[in-house]
Amino acid sequence: MPTFVTGRVEVSVPATSANLGPGYDSLGLALDFRDTVTAQVAGSGLTITVEGEGAGTVALDERHLVHRAMTSAFEAMGCPVPAVRVHCENRIPHGRGLGSSSAAIVAGICAARGLVAGGSLLMDDDAVFDLAARLEGHPDNVAPAFYGGFTIAATSDGRSRAATVSVDPRVQVVVFVPREPVETKLARRLLPAVVPHADAAANAGCAALLVAALSRQPELLLAATEDRLHQDYREPAMPPTLALVRALRADGVPAVVSGAGPTVLAFVDAANQSAVQQWVPDGWAVMALSIDRRGVQVDLGE
Repeated sequence: MPTFVTGRVEVSVPATSANLGPGYDSLGLALDFRDTVTAQVAGSGLTITVEGEGAGTVALDERHLVHRAMTSAFEAMGCPVPAVRVHCENRIPHGRGLGSSSAAIVAGICAARGLVAGGSLLMDDDAVFDLAARLEGHPDNVAPAFYGGFTIAATSDGRSRAATVSVDPRVQVVVFVPREPVETKLARRLLPAVVPHADAAANAGCAALLVAALSRQPELLLAATEDRLHQDYREPAMPPTLALVRALRADGVPAVVSGAGPTVLAFVDAANQSAVQQWVPDGWAVMALSIDRRGVQVDLGE
């Protein structure tokens, strides 16, 4: 029977942006700001505390997403679910398309693995990623949250797999975050069950071009981020988001809806990272960010 470590485990996970325009449910990018989860096996019961995003609104019992992910990981490793103390320091906005749910899932699985002696032997990195993708429902956010950088993910034969691609060092991002969230479920319900073949073909071409643009040819980013599969269909749930995307693109800035929205992500370089921020609508937050290349980080404390 596996045993538990006595010390604390601290896990930090980056924010992420999925889809990136044409790469629907397949492409993702890790961004350089993080949530942190600290966990420790306790004598009895479950204690969850939250500061920052979600404080006062998220459940503080077995329904909490970090604990649900921990429970799934313990079960996958053949361990009983122990009593734990969990503290979450949340910086990633909830319901904004910046991967807060994926960060919680990845943090929970990695925290559970860290609390089990020899946990990395019981659950390797591929198994962690596959479990995270199954819990989240799609691999495009959990891949960059776990691996960092720019990722390509797919699910086939019931198993999710991902690969990382280097990002040209000239590429930076600016994110425009509205005050009000949009539920991912609502954004998905607006998508049609069938799309024109020409639109699917166009997106496939742009998604492939985006890999080249991000890795070595940023001058192609405007053309490579065109989308016909999901962004326009979501406009009824987030009209200001699509208005900002179109305004930025009309000015030559490669802008996309981040994940299911409503955040807008713009690709920039160092020369225009500050200038692009002038587009921020009233009441929105704006952040100039680097690409996170580290992915999840786990510190096994004393």
